[in-house]
Amino acid sequence: MRHSKSTSVHIVLSAAALCCAALASAAVRADGPALPNNDGADGVLRVCADPHNMPLSNDKGEGYENKIASEMAHDFGYKVEYTYFPQRMGFVRHTLREKVADSDRFKCDLIIGVPKGYELTSTTHPYLHSTYAMVVPNKPEFASVQTPDDLLKLPADELHKLRFGIFTQTPAVDWLLAHGLIDQAMSYQVQSGDPQAYPGEMIEHDLASGNIDVAFVWGPIAGYFAKQSGDKVRIVPFPPQKGIHFDYEISMGVRYGEKAWHDKVDQWISANQGKIDRILSGYNVPLLKPVEATQSSSAGGSQ
Repeated sequence: MRHSKSTSVHIVLSAAALCCAALASAAVRADGPALPNNDGADGVLRVCADPHNMPLSNDKGEGYENKIASEMAHDFGYKVEYTYFPQRMGFVRHTLREKVADSDRFKCDLIIGVPKGYELTSTTHPYLHSTYAMVVPNKPEFASVQTPDDLLKLPADELHKLRFGIFTQTPAVDWLLAHGLIDQAMSYQVQSGDPQAYPGEMIEHDLASGNIDVAFVWGPIAGYFAKQSGDKVRIVPFPPQKGIHFDYEISMGVRYGEKAWHDKVDQWISANQGKIDRILSGYNVPLLKPVEATQSSSAGGSQ
């Protein structure tokens, strides 16, 4: 594989990239004793978040996770406080599971976005189902590319000149391997020591400048930065499919052993899914139907 200069990007706290890092950094396991419950006891919703990870969150409160947290706090009658830490290895250990010095209180009580079934937290019902996407320039040569498979139908001399921006340990790697295109990939690391780095840089900088021709990124990142670019680029989402796993469900994460708090958050999600969807749509997040609904539909059609 051809590698670009190491472009710094930290891990996206969602989907496959986070799962890979989580498995590698499971410093605190879920099978320990229940931890004390301190959620909302003083009317404060304490949220664990990344200070520089748009469109998910930032320390200015501009991300969709910030907006979701604000809505939840309003409905609970709480105020919001944040503990910010870069979302990478050690994030859960330094936020949700770390106590304030000389206190029994944890720094924060809720992570707004974790993969469904994430092993380092107890996870709620998923509120977001999205997928990886290609981001392509709005140029005549890409006009026919309306689905990922359409890219493979480009004339061979055009297809094999393209440079593909991908993050390591993501489904794009498998997709390019399956189609014999991996030698054209420029690989970006999913983790970095730079807290100011963010995944959308691949689109904002390298795709915009022509260093790469197509970017492969997690859907919420793709949608947001495509929208920010005006009409210069557009997204081509990967549909759910067998073989390569492109779509993921995102839940909220709380500490194990805090059932009452887990259920309170879970009930809020169920009662406010429409509100959450409107927030996500405002950030141009490509939304898929909930997996449960899709499975129910499939089951109904087979009877």
